[in-house]
Amino acid sequence: MSEQKEKRSLTPEEIKRVKGMGCLQDKRYEDVFNLRVITRNGRLTTAEHRAIAEAADRFGSGMVTMTTRLTLEIQGIQYDRIEDAIAFLKSNGLNCGGTGALVRPVVSCKGTTCQYGLIDTFDLSEKIHQKFYEGYRGVVLPHKFKIAVGGCPNNCVKPDLNDLGVIGQRVPILDLEKCRGCVRCQVEAACPIHVPYVENGKVVLDINECNHCGRCKGKCPFGAITGYQEGYQIYIGGRWGKKVAQGRPLEHLFTAEEEVMTLIERAIELFRTEGIAGERFSDTIDRIGFEKVQEKLLQ
Repeated sequence: MSEQKEKRSLTPEEIKRVKGMGCLQDKRYEDVFNLRVITRNGRLTTAEHRAIAEAADRFGSGMVTMTTRLTLEIQGIQYDRIEDAIAFLKSNGLNCGGTGALVRPVVSCKGTTCQYGLIDTFDLSEKIHQKFYEGYRGVVLPHKFKIAVGGCPNNCVKPDLNDLGVIGQRVPILDLEKCRGCVRCQVEAACPIHVPYVENGKVVLDINECNHCGRCKGKCPFGAITGYQEGYQIYIGGRWGKKVAQGRPLEHLFTAEEEVMTLIERAIELFRTEGIAGERFSDTIDRIGFEKVQEKLLQ
């Protein structure tokens, strides 16, 4: 830890003030805090990494930890050095925050580079981050609002356990005229959740049971799957923590990025205007009713 100064008790107002700046009190000490540094959905340049390491050595304990929201925390900064640390990080292009009843930093999986990724998660999540985390920084909500972007139905970042989650989709289009009813169906063999099966000489594929992962792409040698509808599934009302809620999918496949951005804006605005202070978005949806919320978002 940086050079120790005389410890002093802090008032609740002082603790609240620095919490709003992204500083969480270390429960072991009265005047020591952990400073949250915002990343671009877990991504940083090597220069930014070096700046964070230097800040940890100069102002903190020399230790940096990771959070579940893909931000970093510099550990062990004394209260009187917080603003110097924030100024140093800002001079290196880094911002602090990620607390309060606001849109929180957006998280995403590595779908852009992952073999299973169906959408460019880096690009989309950064656009969401810029517009709704940075752009809505002054918009106070009834509670925190978390957004996650998943590249495919593997759900590695748990989009359906966020207030709003986006998941890449690849919905198969089937032409049974081209199906030969193979003894070993390659579409059936490729499905990781065992949805398709051959019956009476034709493959059966329940599109409602299919999770739209696209693993069957190019597998049928006779072209029974003629193509795919690419898009985004949006879940609303998820949460984890003391009370867990499974998000529910909207009954619409979004096929354009602009549609996704518009829907997110509508969801945040609905929460801002119709949510009650202290309740999460899942509570707002339960109180109003999912069908009514869906209608408001999709109309």
